[in-house]
Amino acid sequence: MTSQTAPTGNTPTADQIRRAPKVLLHDHLDGGLRPGTVVDLARESGYAELPEADPDKLGIWFQEAADSGSLERYLETFRHTVGVLQTRRALVRVARECAEDLAEDGVVYAEVRYAPEQHLDGGLTLEEVVEAVNEGFRQGERLARENGRRIRVGALLTAMRHAARSLEIAELANHYRDAGVVGFDIAGAEAGYPPTRHLDAFEYLKRENNHFTIHAGEAFGLPSIWQALQWCGADRLGHGVRIIDDIEVREDGSVALGRLASYVRDKRIPLELCPSSNLQTGAATSYAEHPIGLLRRLHFRATVNTDNRLMSHTTMSREFEHLVEAFGYTLDDLQWFSVNAMKSAFIPFDERLAMINDVIKPGYAELKSEWLFRQTASTSGSGGPEA
Repeated sequence: MTSQTAPTGNTPTADQIRRAPKVLLHDHLDGGLRPGTVVDLARESGYAELPEADPDKLGIWFQEAADSGSLERYLETFRHTVGVLQTRRALVRVARECAEDLAEDGVVYAEVRYAPEQHLDGGLTLEEVVEAVNEGFRQGERLARENGRRIRVGALLTAMRHAARSLEIAELANHYRDAGVVGFDIAGAEAGYPPTRHLDAFEYLKRENNHFTIHAGEAFGLPSIWQALQWCGADRLGHGVRIIDDIEVREDGSVALGRLASYVRDKRIPLELCPSSNLQTGAATSYAEHPIGLLRRLHFRATVNTDNRLMSHTTMSREFEHLVEAFGYTLDDLQWFSVNAMKSAFIPFDERLAMINDVIKPGYAELKSEWLFRQTASTSGSGGPEA
């Protein structure tokens, strides 16, 4: 059912999108800080390199730097956020606020990733970093619950693809797999740093029956996706947007899938698509031209994600609002994306199924039923039957 033909008002309002139960698989902890928190942590730690001391101006600076088209300026934004995340106190606070912010936005399940190796400058060990972040997530879940919201947050431990600690981080992820860590990831520049450099980490995780996703197909294209899947065995593709390069849309509107695109669709490999971030990195020129529209139509396992909420000045609700405006998506479409994401999460099957059947589907059903109770005219003072 399309928004143009829906008789029930199925096209969601901004308020309905915010209240809808959403699932987030691709979100970076160091890319989602509150600007005010960055300022506070810089002051507490003595970090003196922030470009702005006012939280509002700093938030604008982060967004403009990320939008600049300059890779140097984009990477500088993370230098500042990582720079203030070098203490246990800072990591607990940011993880707590992350869970609170996501819950306030209607996210019911999230997998948030970070690279422990980037938070050691203050003397913390890798284990202390993981335990601090896990504690922050649990605090945030409790505070959200006290405020009438429910969220579950799992951590993904990321190894940097230009470094040589991926096996160590994979072992760390496996050690904490029953204590808040749900999987593993590699991130960083794709060009020159193929995922095959980290085969020992992926082979180890497969032997341990553990889950991992790989940043692939964001900037480098089809070879990156092919290696992530066929050499490394990734469960999901972080971004994966460049799979569009293996899909031909003919002049008559018919579509032909290449062998790799067919494999990705046939195997139901989840794509962690991040529309706003993809626009910043040049994967698309507008929301209306983002490949997610075609991938949704072709029934790929597409999911919607935020990537870096601070740098992209976004939330899950804003991502959905952009897609509703660009493609006329309805609540049915948003439910489809949310169920896709929950199916693809790195938690046990029975828990995923319960989240889908007991949280996500009832939440969307409630929203879709609201049109039944809308009053088209006030009945106050209308009198009614005479006594």
